[in-house]
Amino acid sequence: MKKRIYIETTVVSYYNARPSRDIMIAGHQEATRDLWPELSTKYETYISALVYEEAGKGDLDQAKMRLAAIEPFPMLDIGDEARSLAENIIAGRGIPANYPEDALHIAVAAVNSIDAVVTWNFAHLNNPFTRRAIRRIVEDEGYLCPEICSPEELLEVKK
Repeated sequence: MKKRIYIETTVVSYYNARPSRDIMIAGHQEATRDLWPELSTKYETYISALVYEEAGKGDLDQAKMRLAAIEPFPMLDIGDEARSLAENIIAGRGIPANYPEDALHIAVAAVNSIDAVVTWNFAHLNNPFTRRAIRRIVEDEGYLCPEICSPEELLEVKK
């Protein structure tokens, strides 16, 4: 059975971004582009309406490319259950209150039994301190917390 993954907006942004001169960002872009074909073949890949909304912002041409790139992926519902869990993630200080969208990405994935959230957001989602806090809060609320990883980490997974 394929693992279920949720693609957070930073991933599609790196996939479609103009090539960066910053070596670290360029590496992230390359890893994202290497992973992209596997999203349809190795995994059950999902997005949410929040990803769609965020991907549609900014430069019109870039937004169109981002939306086209995520079009094949099923969209998960953002219901009351996810909103409530996101509020609890913020209240428990898993994610700062001024970044409610980041909490909602995790909550949508958790209530839908997603195995992993794939993100380049190291500030609020994918770092050792937030991962620990998020996991504690999500599991205290009775959900299995999805793993939080970068596209580069996911590329290292071999079947």
